[in-house]
Order: sequence, then C-alpha cells, then structure tokens
Amino acid sequence: MTSAWPSHLPVGAVRFARPTARYDAVVAFYEDALGLPVLGRWRGDDGHAGYDGVLIGLPGAAVHLEITQHGNPPRIPEPHPENQLVLYLAGAEAVADVAARLREHGHEPVEAANPYWPERGCVCFADPDGWVVVLAPWVFGVDPVPAPVPASAS
Repeated sequence: MTSAWPSHLPVGAVRFARPTARYDAVVAFYEDALGLPVLGRWRGDDGHAGYDGVLIGLPGAAVHLEITQHGNPPRIPEPHPENQLVLYLAGAEAVADVAARLREHGHEPVEAANPYWPERGCVCFADPDGWVVVLAPWVFGVDPVPAPVPASAS
C-alpha cells in the first residue's frame, strides 16, 4: 500500500460533505454522542448562501466530515446501507467504549448490510438520518485486518 499522494495530485486535505434535513440531531450525534471535535460551524446568514454547516474532524488531521443543511424544507437523498463512515479504532476495547457512549446517548447498534464488518468485530450505528457509522477494532494500514469469526462463534 502506498503512503503518498500521486505526484500529479498534490492534495493536502480531504473533506467529505453530505446534506441533512435533521441538522441539530445529526450534529448532536457526531459531536455529543460520538464525541468528534467540531473544527468549524456556520449558519446560512453568515455569508454561506443559506447553508448551515458544521465541519467535524480531528484537530491536525487532513480528513474532515462536513454536514450541511440547505433549503426550506431541506431535502436529502435516502440513506443507503453501503454509504458508511468507517472509524478505525485501536482495538476491541475502544470499540466497546465508543459503542457504550453511543448507547448512553440513546443510540442502539444496527445490522450491517455487509457481513464483512460484524465478522471482524465491528459494530454499526445509524445517525439520525439513517447513515451508518462503522466502528472497526483495528487501524487500517497499521494493524492486520482481523480474521473473520463465524456468526455462530460470536
């Protein structure tokens, strides 16, 4: 696996953006329940052409999630079970801790559409819009991917 961007594409950061029609609930899910830091936020009347938004990520990290709301009423695409945010965590204990935090905030795990995730010890939650967050117990590119565990063994 390569660790550098191609020389013809000198990207310094990546932002993934998605709309919501439940702005406050979705922001609370990512900020309060999941505990991700907010790097920035704006309201449509602040010079953002009617868009409300929040930028979520890890300080100093070059990957961000942007949640936006626009329109009256805001319209969003239907969630698909394969549209996922995968958070690679440092082991099964970290996954259990984050899952417990989400449960404390009233969120329950959901079934993964792809058996790959639960077979490797992942736990999935849906945000208030129904988009799936996968909590994986290994750091991609650092740790080996766990071997599949048959469903009857878990």
